[in-house]
Amino acid sequence: MRRLALGMVTLLALAGIALGLTRLRAPLGGLAVAPLAVGEIPATVYRPASGGAAPVVVIAHGFAGSQQMMQPFATTLAQAGFTAVTFDFPGHGRNPTPLSGGLSDDKAASGVLLEALGRVAAAARPLGDGRLALLGHSMAADIVIRWAFARPEAAATVAFSGFGPEVTADQPRNLLVAVGAWEPAFLQEAARRIVALASPGPPEPETTYGAFDAGTARRLVLVQGVEHIGILYARQSLAEARAWLNAAFGRDGEGMLDARGGAIGLLLGGLLALAWPLSHLLPRAAAAPGGGGLPWRRFWPVAVLPAVATPLLLRLLPTGFLPILLGDYLTVHCAAYGALTAAGLWWARRGEAPGARAAPLAVAVAALAIAAYAILGLGLALDRFVLSFLPAPHRAWLVPLILLGTLPWFLADEWATRGTAAARLAYPATKALFLLSLLGAVALDARRLFFLIIIVPVMLVFLVVFGLFGRWSFRATGSPLPAALANALALAWAMAATFPVVPR
Repeated sequence: MRRLALGMVTLLALAGIALGLTRLRAPLGGLAVAPLAVGEIPATVYRPASGGAAPVVVIAHGFAGSQQMMQPFATTLAQAGFTAVTFDFPGHGRNPTPLSGGLSDDKAASGVLLEALGRVAAAARPLGDGRLALLGHSMAADIVIRWAFARPEAAATVAFSGFGPEVTADQPRNLLVAVGAWEPAFLQEAARRIVALASPGPPEPETTYGAFDAGTARRLVLVQGVEHIGILYARQSLAEARAWLNAAFGRDGEGMLDARGGAIGLLLGGLLALAWPLSHLLPRAAAAPGGGGLPWRRFWPVAVLPAVATPLLLRLLPTGFLPILLGDYLTVHCAAYGALTAAGLWWARRGEAPGARAAPLAVAVAALAIAAYAILGLGLALDRFVLSFLPAPHRAWLVPLILLGTLPWFLADEWATRGTAAARLAYPATKALFLLSLLGAVALDARRLFFLIIIVPVMLVFLVVFGLFGRWSFRATGSPLPAALANALALAWAMAATFPVVPR
């Protein structure tokens, strides 16, 4: 019966992977995709393979993003006949230039981002008919608005989930402002404030004010059912951006909307499901299930103490030792959380005999197999269709340093939540407490750590995946160590690949 279940899951997983890849590649049909030389800035051009001069749209990603995140807009607009250009900002993705200023000096950081955007726009504009538009998300929404302000060559601007820089009723020209219905209220208020400058009363969503010919067109879009990241994949977002740029340039281009959220779910879900039958190939590392899990009566102080103490402790200690924004804090948070969890577990189990030892070679082989699947299997899919996940050479050296923080946490947590005596639902409980501790850190130092709020949903997804890997690995190997080692490396890898790099 188990062999039948393994076979069925394998077939369904492979079908999901194949279908997801097919749907993700479909929007590229009929397009020419090529790199664009802009010095050290990685950039990509998307345009119809049939050729023909058309307006150029420069598309900019948000904080901790990369050009892969903006592919849905690039392919959608290219299918509609535009020439679309994506790129990596300094400090982001594969751009080797650090982001000067970081989060502490907005003027310096904005200057670097504006300069990079200007260079890309200058290199991209000759590729089309001379007309230019800009599209940005989150951090880049404010940057594209600032750059387009009082620049006549920017005929239209599309801003998603921006924080609301200063604008006027006619600058920048022809401005579309969109925000997710599930995003924080202050982002929605910022969007309404911008459009209210051109409306006779409180602005109504999906209503166009002003005139395109005069450059005064304004529109507020409330994208239904999405938050800060989901807005990039919403069909409504893509349709509104295309319609706005069509209207700004007097065009009527149509084509496929690259609303790829479902396809990404099929691909990544298939890869995740495939990990279950593959986990049965892992070597047995312990004759009897190991781990140091405790029943809830003894476990809850071990679980709660790190969640409360870590943000309070780190409020007093320096954490900025790595040239990576927020990743330095998160590394220290993980290390402190793991140390406190280990100390609590030692105290709760003091005097008890240690469990059976695991075979080191089997642990190493299993850990390498899990890490390879997470980083190369899931990672390559993420890097191709979602965000930059494979660290460029200038980032690779960060992985072992971040591992010094993620390893203590995963070792302590896996050990504390696995074993025959482990409390039921202990693993999801400790992950929920960890995320709550991050939110507590933000509450204590919102100015420096605010952007951690943005990554909490992404961390939740990672922890769900890590949890399944850990569960399947523990059942196959009998030890919590392989998953702890592999998951720690995978998280360190992801942090090194995605968090913005700054000078130190």
